[in-house]
Amino acid sequence: MEPNVLTPDALNTVALNIEGGIARLTLSRPEVHNAFNAETISELRQALASLAADDAVRILVLRGEGKHFCAGGDLNWMKSQKEASLEENLADSGRLADLLDELNSFPKPTIAEVQGAAFGGALGLISCCDMVVASDDARFCLSEVKLGLSPATISPYVIAAMGARQARRYFLTAELINAEKAYEIGLIHQIVSRETLSDVTAGWIKHLLNNGPQAIAATKQLIRDVSNKPVDDELKNVTSELIARLRVGDEGQEGLTAFFEKRPAAYSLTSSATGDK
Repeated sequence: MEPNVLTPDALNTVALNIEGGIARLTLSRPEVHNAFNAETISELRQALASLAADDAVRILVLRGEGKHFCAGGDLNWMKSQKEASLEENLADSGRLADLLDELNSFPKPTIAEVQGAAFGGALGLISCCDMVVASDDARFCLSEVKLGLSPATISPYVIAAMGARQARRYFLTAELINAEKAYEIGLIHQIVSRETLSDVTAGWIKHLLNNGPQAIAATKQLIRDVSNKPVDDELKNVTSELIARLRVGDEGQEGLTAFFEKRPAAYSLTSSATGDK
C-alpha cells in the first residue's frame, strides 16, 4: 500500500506520511541541517493538530532528514528576530512555546530518532517526545548563552528530562554533550549505530501497537498530572477515578476480556508499518 502523504502541497519544510497507523514526521531541510524557522514551526503545528485528530494514527515518529537531526534555529530566522521589535519577538517565541506544548501533550506515543547534531531548540523537541533513540555519533548542545540568550522556551521540557541539577551545568556552559552523556543524564533512552535507529523504533512500535490507544492517552495525561505532585487526597482521587473509569470503559472491558480469554485484544495491531519507510 502506498503511504498516505498528508497535505503535501501545504508542507515545504517538513514531510509527513502515514501508513499502518504510524505517522512519520520528518524535518526536511537537510541543506541547513534541518534548522527550523517560523515556517517549520507553523507546519509542525499543523501536522500535530491533524495527527491528534486522526483516530487511525496510533504513533508519531519525529525524524530529521540527512546527516543531522536539527541544528536549532535557522540563521536567517534568528537574524529576523534580532531586527524585530519586542512585541514581534513575543509573538514569535509564543508560537514556538505553543508548538512545544502541543508536542509534549500529544495524546499518542511519540518517538524521536536523533542522529548527528541536535542543538538549541532541537533539545526542546526531543525532550517533548516520550521516547528518544540516538545514534552513537549524536551530539547535543544548549548553545543559547553563547549568543547572549537563554534556553527559556524549551527549559520546562529539558529540565523535566535532565533534571535541574544537570541543567545548572549544561544550560550555563553550553558545552557539547555526547551520546553517552546524554543517556546518562536522561535526555535519551537508548544509543545505537546510525544504521539501526529505525530498528529500535520498530521494536518500540511493536510494543506500543499491542496497547490500548485510549489507555495510552490517559496514561500520558496521568504522568503529567502526577509528576512532582504531593500524594494527597486530591491526587489519590484523581488516580482512583482514572483506573475505575478505564476498567468500566469499552477499551478496558475488551482488554480484560481478551486477557482472560487468552486472545489478542481488538485494538492490538500486527502491522508491517513497524519497519522504516
